[in-house]
Amino acid sequence: MSARILLVFGTRPEAIKMLPVVKALRARASLEILVAVTGQHREMLDQVFAAFDERPDIDLELMSPGQTLTDITVRVLGRMAEVFAEHRPDLVLVHGDTTTAMAAALAAFYARIPVGHVEAGLRSHDINRPWPEEYNRVSVDAVADFCFAPTPTSAENLRRESPRERTIAVTGNTGIDALLYMAGIVDEAVLQTLDVVPAPDKRLVLVTGHRRESFGDGFDRICDGIARIAGREDVEVIYPVHLNPQVKDVVMKRLSGRSNVHLIAPVDYSRMVALMKRADVILTDSGGIQEEGPALGKPVLVMREVTERPEALSTGVVSLVGTDPDLICREVFRLLDDRDYYASRARAVFPYGDGTAAEKIADIIETYARTMRAA
Repeated sequence: MSARILLVFGTRPEAIKMLPVVKALRARASLEILVAVTGQHREMLDQVFAAFDERPDIDLELMSPGQTLTDITVRVLGRMAEVFAEHRPDLVLVHGDTTTAMAAALAAFYARIPVGHVEAGLRSHDINRPWPEEYNRVSVDAVADFCFAPTPTSAENLRRESPRERTIAVTGNTGIDALLYMAGIVDEAVLQTLDVVPAPDKRLVLVTGHRRESFGDGFDRICDGIARIAGREDVEVIYPVHLNPQVKDVVMKRLSGRSNVHLIAPVDYSRMVALMKRADVILTDSGGIQEEGPALGKPVLVMREVTERPEALSTGVVSLVGTDPDLICREVFRLLDDRDYYASRARAVFPYGDGTAAEKIADIIETYARTMRAA
């Protein structure tokens, strides 16, 4: 009898990083794979499934306009309990630090089902930054039986926190698997399909931003910095704006109408990879882009005060600028104006693995399933 593995995720970043695992697991004949999605990022989630030619087996469609973190948690807990009772998985896999991951892992713990955590052990060591993600990942790791850590640092975090018996494996990050796959099949022709095509004679600053701890004053300051960057005639800013009203409303109000700031709808994964490949500088608060930018040889400025990805900082390709518009502008301008400095930052480095993380995870799960059947 095949072991039944249930993967649960709900956001675009989770889908990008979990779909390589889905594909690696589906290739193992000894495993039965089910994918459940909560729809935490409904439209953006569907785009990623299309890019990877996959579809979920269970679509809970839990999300609604104006949802709070409490709403998401309660809905995921309740529905996942029903899913577990119906499908009786032998292992539940979640990813990263989302509310979907936290609530699904807790539901599995309540149901006495083993939990595997992909991208385990990341820590900022500040429970409020990023918020609520730092709490989410700590709580998932607290109940996980299989911790798939992307780096030795994250594995050491896990060992230091808990001496209990569990599997901790350094696998690399599955986001690099996805990135290398997509980067190999997209080119600048993909950019011609965007509503705004990057100008060939401009330096492109790519911006993404969505962190909850920056809602309010933080996004006001970020917009101040972007407006000043856009004051340069040699620069073009492209900003795929997150759909959350607390991001979108501020950004559209503060930055609309500027000729070289292009506020576009969220783009699918293939177009985002093409934009990252074309960018001269990436300005972001995303965790995933802190991993992807270095692999593409792009300087990344992180609009956060702390990061759970110190390996990226140690390469020198990634640096923290917070939401201070003066610091944001100073660093962007230095990268654009100092060729030697830019060359030192614009180099491909791979602190998060070589693109084989999903296969390593699948090997471990297959071995576990074999042992479980033998018992």
